[in-house]
Amino acid sequence: MCDKTERMTSVSAEADPQPQRRTSSFDASAFMVRNLQLLPVPGLEHIQLYTAHSGSRLSRLGGTDPDAPAPYWAYGWGGGAVLARYIAENPHVVRDRRILDLGTGSGLVAIVASKAGATSVVAADIDENAIAAARLNATANGVAIDLIHADLLGGPPPAVDIVLAGDLFYDETLANRALAFLETCHAAGIDVLIGDPYRVPLPTERLHCIAEYSVPDFGLGSDGVEVRAGVFSLASF
Repeated sequence: MCDKTERMTSVSAEADPQPQRRTSSFDASAFMVRNLQLLPVPGLEHIQLYTAHSGSRLSRLGGTDPDAPAPYWAYGWGGGAVLARYIAENPHVVRDRRILDLGTGSGLVAIVASKAGATSVVAADIDENAIAAARLNATANGVAIDLIHADLLGGPPPAVDIVLAGDLFYDETLANRALAFLETCHAAGIDVLIGDPYRVPLPTERLHCIAEYSVPDFGLGSDGVEVRAGVFSLASF
């Protein structure tokens, strides 16, 4: 049954006693290949992603920048996992359609959509390291996706047929912005699917749950324990 369960999420980079200053020559992709492990995705073992482990020392990617974004892209999150599972089991949802994966992170949802037969897949994220990771992961899985390093939430509806949004409702401010953008897309005739493990800011009163799965989630420091997560469409009023 699709009802609301309170959840919170947090991620932090591993501590580094001597953080390094980022330079213009720093190669984030090369760092990821050296320091992350290419591992199968639980429940989707045909997909492999560059994944953090205890020795990755991801704090080096942020250097001395105190505002460097947390490396969400290096871990498995319930919202992306549930969307990926749903698409893998229901490929007709994206087949022959133009896709936007909003807040792509590792690129998992975009990769699964491409493998399911999407005509084109655009993956967007505000974190340049996420874009680098998604590019590596797409290559590792033999698919081509278009990557955009930008915040799309304040812009117009994209020229796509469906927007996929996983794990965008972990923060109240972000949740409000994401919902406004997704409702604008929906009003423009674009289908919207949201994946989330019932985090507190998820606006369940505005959503219709169409599927549920138990999927791994890194939230609450759970280190990948399975949680109940839903796939939602926007409700019509």
